Amino acid sequence: MFKIVITAESLLTRKTNHLYAAYKVISDQQLIKRFLSNVSSMEKFDLPKRLQGSAPSVWNEYIALAMQYKPLNLGQGFPDDAAPEYVTNALADMAKDENPLLHQYTRGFGHLRLVQSISKLYSNLLHRELNPLTDILITSGAYEALYSSIMGHVDVDDEVIIIEPFFDCYEPMVKMAGGRPRFIPLKPTKTDGIISSADWVLDEEELRKLFNKKTKMIILNTPHNPIGKVFKRNELEILANLCKQWNVLCLSDEVYEWMVYDGNEHIRICTLPGMWERTITIGSAGKTFSVTGWKIGWAYGPSNLIRNLQMIHQNSVYTCPTPLQEAVARSFELELNRLNSPECYFHSLPVELREKRDFMARFLKESGMKPTIPEGGYFMLADWTNLEKKIDMNSESDKYRDYRFTKWMTKNMGLQGIPPSAFYSESHKKLGEDFVRYCFIKKQENLEKAAQLLKKWKN
Repeated sequence: MFKIVITAESLLTRKTNHLYAAYKVISDQQLIKRFLSNVSSMEKFDLPKRLQGSAPSVWNEYIALAMQYKPLNLGQGFPDDAAPEYVTNALADMAKDENPLLHQYTRGFGHLRLVQSISKLYSNLLHRELNPLTDILITSGAYEALYSSIMGHVDVDDEVIIIEPFFDCYEPMVKMAGGRPRFIPLKPTKTDGIISSADWVLDEEELRKLFNKKTKMIILNTPHNPIGKVFKRNELEILANLCKQWNVLCLSDEVYEWMVYDGNEHIRICTLPGMWERTITIGSAGKTFSVTGWKIGWAYGPSNLIRNLQMIHQNSVYTCPTPLQEAVARSFELELNRLNSPECYFHSLPVELREKRDFMARFLKESGMKPTIPEGGYFMLADWTNLEKKIDMNSESDKYRDYRFTKWMTKNMGLQGIPPSAFYSESHKKLGEDFVRYCFIKKQENLEKAAQLLKKWKN
């Protein structure tokens, strides 16, 4: 009897164990199913293939760094002084205007008063009549003008030539359109003495080899960010002849068009023979009037090319803020009346910036860096490698040395610059590692603070 009881208990125990094991299997299977379901969901809602590999931009990282450490910020490209009074007054006057429609939607492809003023300006500069309704598109900053140009013209597997270093949105925009970026770097021809942005050049043979039947577009930036190079006529003619030979579109980013120094001339590539019909030119009110936060830009070119941009614009942004467009139009109208006068902001701004540029070049050189003197724009590249022995490069873990340098300077020196390797393709990032980018469209007092910080650190 005792044995039977034991056997019964044993059977009961065994059965219980089997039931538990069976439950555990079922439970594990449910967990696995749930896990696989989550993985499937994650994959389904991941970035589309065309955006795979995308990462936060250098701006997101360095703005967060600036907010945390509060350095003197010479990294980002915006003025820290007041914009021209007539420009801000135009916006204030517009806000009080009796016309209530100025606070409502305006024409999708550009506020009429603004496209008319832009047409007058560039018709005069290009010696070609621009139709304000068909040859000009107003966009949400030059950024959107670039986006609409690339998305509107680049198809899957089209090749786009990008000159390095480049404004960091060029490459991801081309990839978003399904295109294939092809890169060619500007390289310095000298590394000692006084180095000019003119000393950074393209290898003509390397450039020629990039063009082929798949090439759809080349992106040109002159005056150049971050080098400050103003492309000379002979350099533009080489680009233009290749575009004509291979039937390639030129996207010309000319947002720094008024900021040119030392007698250099900004030549608009669309004015070269045979280039109007294959060029889209980008401009910016933010750069032109020192109001980067207004985010009003434009693209101009032949109507058949601009039409493609309109299709992207109307199905994404649709229309830009009416009050800002109206204020920019009023500002242009004032400048059009004094375009040939030294009082014109387009002429007075580069005079002011040239002094700031020269001041920055001096204090960077005195600190031990080797600056490249820009012919245009408001950025300056400087070779910082002579300072490496004064820095604990191992305190930062970034892959590229310019990131480690700029982060160390931000945290320990209180001076922020931008790492130029961010403006190169992955295979060419090492070309930017020895440099830092600083911006000199800043208050003189802040430039002097930067000079004092570097002087104190050096001593």
